[in-house]
Amino acid sequence: MEEACEIARLPEELVSAALARTSPRDACRAAAVSPAFRDAADSDAVWARFLPPGGLPPLADGELAGPAPPSSKKELFLRLSAGPALLQDRLSMWVDRETGAKCYMLSARNLFIVWGDTPQYWTWIPLDDSRFSEGAQLMHVCWFEIRGKIHSKMLSQDTTYAAYMVFKTTDNFYGLDFPVQEASISAGATNTTRKVCLQGNDDDDGEGGVPENYRPMVPFPRLRLRRRNRRVVSHEENVALPQQRADGWMELELGEFLNEGGDDGEVSISLVETKGGNWKSGLIVQGIEIRRKKSG
Repeated sequence: MEEACEIARLPEELVSAALARTSPRDACRAAAVSPAFRDAADSDAVWARFLPPGGLPPLADGELAGPAPPSSKKELFLRLSAGPALLQDRLSMWVDRETGAKCYMLSARNLFIVWGDTPQYWTWIPLDDSRFSEGAQLMHVCWFEIRGKIHSKMLSQDTTYAAYMVFKTTDNFYGLDFPVQEASISAGATNTTRKVCLQGNDDDDGEGGVPENYRPMVPFPRLRLRRRNRRVVSHEENVALPQQRADGWMELELGEFLNEGGDDGEVSISLVETKGGNWKSGLIVQGIEIRRKKSG
């Protein structure tokens, strides 16, 4: 009781200044532990420090309105950390609940997809389970290339990020497991490359090869079209495999990068397979997600 009384004697401004130097999680814990901290921990002075500096990027009309606009900085933070808000330029963003770091997803329409506007190779389909209204569905290609970019200043400084391809597959997909794809990320002077595979070991569709009745929609000369047995990628090959998400989509980590303070450039992300000449089909791309890389 004596300790609680001592804490209660501290000016709220002093407690708020101290809590603003912690983290959103610490502020919530402080509010729960001590009634003397509750008002300070819930104050706008604290939660303004956890929101992105410089304000939010332009939101799409109606975003964050809900039943009513956020009534405090804390409520705004909680809404932004609970799920993505649509921006005006075919992106979505949210804040990391633990650190307040800005996270984004580039929609499929925001990506550069080779032959993406050629219907016999890619087609655009409506999405019922995404913040974006449409996604890109791979019909048939032997040259697979998807690229995205984001300005460094849009991201939080001194934060390690990871980029993920967010996708699904159709029931009759094929050609996504071999050859494996190459993912690369360029940020500042750093350029990393890794082997990845859009088809994981848990896929048991049994239809890994090109269907026997498949015919190319455009007659390429000397087209190499061969049927093969499904190839399972081994973890020993150091190939990154996709993981199931809670929202029903799959995600494949393409790599990570450090967004250092003061960077004024672009982060470029790519997923490519152009050397094998094998035909691919059945991929549905929602976008590329860029979020804070959690340690461990």
